[in-house]
Amino acid sequence: MSVRASTGQASGFSLIELMVVVAIVGILSAIAVPEYQEYVTRGRLTEAQSGLANGRVRAEQYYQDNRKYDDMPCPVDSANFVYRCNGVGNAYTITATGSASGTVGFTMTINQNNEQATPDAPSGWATSTSCWVTRKGGC
Repeated sequence: MSVRASTGQASGFSLIELMVVVAIVGILSAIAVPEYQEYVTRGRLTEAQSGLANGRVRAEQYYQDNRKYDDMPCPVDSANFVYRCNGVGNAYTITATGSASGTVGFTMTINQNNEQATPDAPSGWATSTSCWVTRKGGC
């Protein structure tokens, strides 16, 4: 901000100063917003992982009582994921599928051998046949 001392009149910001501030804010926003969105998505992925782990415990308890996985209980759908259970005889698979903004495109699974996988993920995210993806780079 410049001040004219000789006439006693104060002037505001020049157009160039204002444009520099706008450019700086734009650059910071271009970096911060995608990073924040990834951070939020990573937080939502833990919801699926928790639901799958809980589902595994319930499936094992069910097997202890019934000696089969047929008709085993499935985790309750959450705000961001839908759960499906497929239990037949001595095998099962529990699948969590993303259903809300930020999680659509993600699919995570677990089975009776505790094999965790992320067969589907949105563009830019890794998939895995041996773990649940927790960040864009993978497991």
